Amino acid sequence: MNFYDLDLEDSVLDAIDAMNFSTCTPIQEQTIPIILEGHDLIGVAQTGTGKTAAYLLPVINQLSKGNHPTDAINCIVMSPTRELAQQIDQQMEGFSYFLPISSVAVYGGNDGIRFEQEKRSLNMGADVVIATPGRLLSHINLGYVDLSRVSFFILDEADRMLDMGFYDDILQIVKLLPPTCQTIMFSATMPTKIQQMAKKILKNPKEISLAVSKPAEKIIQTAYICYEAQKIGIVKSLFAQKEPERVIVFASSKLKVKEISKVLKQAHKAVGEMHSDLTQSEREHIMHEFKNGRIGMLIATDIVARGIDIDDIRLVINFDVPNDNEDYIHRIGRTARANNDGCAITFVSEKEQTRFKQIEDFLEKEIYKLPVPEELGEAPAYTPATRKSFSPRSKGKKFFKKKTHSSTSSK
Repeated sequence: MNFYDLDLEDSVLDAIDAMNFSTCTPIQEQTIPIILEGHDLIGVAQTGTGKTAAYLLPVINQLSKGNHPTDAINCIVMSPTRELAQQIDQQMEGFSYFLPISSVAVYGGNDGIRFEQEKRSLNMGADVVIATPGRLLSHINLGYVDLSRVSFFILDEADRMLDMGFYDDILQIVKLLPPTCQTIMFSATMPTKIQQMAKKILKNPKEISLAVSKPAEKIIQTAYICYEAQKIGIVKSLFAQKEPERVIVFASSKLKVKEISKVLKQAHKAVGEMHSDLTQSEREHIMHEFKNGRIGMLIATDIVARGIDIDDIRLVINFDVPNDNEDYIHRIGRTARANNDGCAITFVSEKEQTRFKQIEDFLEKEIYKLPVPEELGEAPAYTPATRKSFSPRSKGKKFFKKKTHSSTSSK
């Protein structure tokens, strides 16, 4: 479907043209009409399906009609991380370029000057506020944020927000919204806690559910079956003869990120860390250096697995097997974007073999196993326990009665 087939204002279509958007992705085609009709919505779709435009475009369209107050906060978009909030803000600026719609991104990890700028925007009533839960609550608790006239409340990557412990924060914010507020929730998965929150904050919602897509065929997927102690040695051997270039290594914890980074820096590799202990300015500096090629390898927690657009990643390394199928898709989906080729390598320790077999079952393919370098000693055999494949965050898919199923396409 073309965007011109939707009931969007000319000024919004002009912005879409300027950003070189033409054809709707499945999530956009299915959700934009529902949001324009004023229904609450829960959209189950993974990162990379175009969901940011799916909720921003109809909201901007409604605000452009001039029927909302000019001195109030009209829309709140909640984001789990600063990086995603920044990305949403960038898209917001593009889509509203031809319209007198104001927006502000509100997130932590920055200086007092930034906080005062956020305060002024919130006081004046920015049309669209894009915020992380903790930072918005900090402003709310200081007493100058009025949410009584909010028309749209959007939760992006709701499952990730709950994983990060924001459940109570979100409910605290929801209590301040008017009962007439239209609520839109997007989540990659539907665990029990997401269902519970949806029942609390959504009113007779429509649901759009897109099946989790398989990784792009052009991603070359391989794995090392190894002992945990061999993992860092494998990383060093991979880059013993050449410098890493456009590589992301995902690890399960910030402590492990720091340990990997330390070892590789001692081996004189240009690496950077990305985890929650860094300040906002430190994160921005690392990302800038990585995008410009001065850092060849990024060691990261899942904070960059979702919501960050870096189009020319050549290799993704899963230092640890991801917790579930969706996280595996999100991680390796950082490579082979924008018509580029890419590779993904997963290190599988003895304890992780069963979980990795579940990923193989989901992909309906056996991932090629590479031999561990001889100098690292003998490796374990691949003997995963055979049990029914199960992804704990995928429970509760049947929640609302009406669903629309479709296969996704990345944009």
